[in-house]
Amino acid sequence: MNRLIVLLGPTAVGKTKLSIALAKRLHTEIISGDSMLIYRGMDIGTAKPSLIEKDGIVHHLIDILEPNEEYSVVDFQQQAAVLIDRLNKAGKIPILAGGTGLYVKALLEGYVFHEIQSDEVYRTYLTQLAKQQGNEKVHALLAKVDPKAAQRLHVNDLRRVIRILEIHHLTRQGKQSKQPEECQVPSQSLQYEASVIGLTMKRSLLYDRINQRVDRMVAAGLVEEVKRLLQSGLAVEAQSMQAIGYKEIVLYLKGQMALDDALMKMKQATRHFAKRQLTWYRKMPYIQWFSVDAGRSEAQIVENIYQSIAEKFNLK
Repeated sequence: MNRLIVLLGPTAVGKTKLSIALAKRLHTEIISGDSMLIYRGMDIGTAKPSLIEKDGIVHHLIDILEPNEEYSVVDFQQQAAVLIDRLNKAGKIPILAGGTGLYVKALLEGYVFHEIQSDEVYRTYLTQLAKQQGNEKVHALLAKVDPKAAQRLHVNDLRRVIRILEIHHLTRQGKQSKQPEECQVPSQSLQYEASVIGLTMKRSLLYDRINQRVDRMVAAGLVEEVKRLLQSGLAVEAQSMQAIGYKEIVLYLKGQMALDDALMKMKQATRHFAKRQLTWYRKMPYIQWFSVDAGRSEAQIVENIYQSIAEKFNLK
């Protein structure tokens, strides 16, 4: 089995900095497991590491798509598997660093996703309906056929709303026998010889870091970044624009929300996202957790994690 180090944890916990420090210590490379770092030109709102922050460490699966392109967990599985195999053959143990729980869990446990059919005509109809009568109209259609999904999805998450309606339409027409599903290998049978490291900290401290990071993003030019993306012709409905931070700033730029309210909404959404990440991680009992609360220096944390990895892989 190929060897793999995974460094995960809730957003803003400090994965990027620690993963780079570990990569330098282990003389290896990093594979991003973040579903948003793939997009070029979306740097500030995704907290993408800069060239200086990377500190000479090679990063993979960053800046590989334009913002108007779509990406899926299946794409990630395939591309990450190729990179992991290649790096192992080069004598390196890659570090997978990321916070998208489904991506990491699907890769480690070997999820098999069934291919889903599509109905381009129906999808186009719904897209046009949203343009003519508003996203609320399409969201209301979803509420009729799948109230739980409608409650879960925001009215402006048009891409996912349309996709669920499309699947329902295919099922009703007899073109799709069942909802998409994944078949999962039991967690004790991982696809890699993996050291899975989780970073954790007190919730109050994490929330403070989240709030501070949002403020830093705005100071760094997040509003200007979103404005530039829209001016380039990127549709508000694009998959990339559904990310936290971008959709809130869009509401501000469209005059639907004051900037302070948009930032408050962004901070709240990020805190909720952190909670959802932790929910995913609770389904992964093989994670070894390390606290990164104040009181422990970065050097101490890196050393403790390194010793755990060295023991796992019998490193000198």
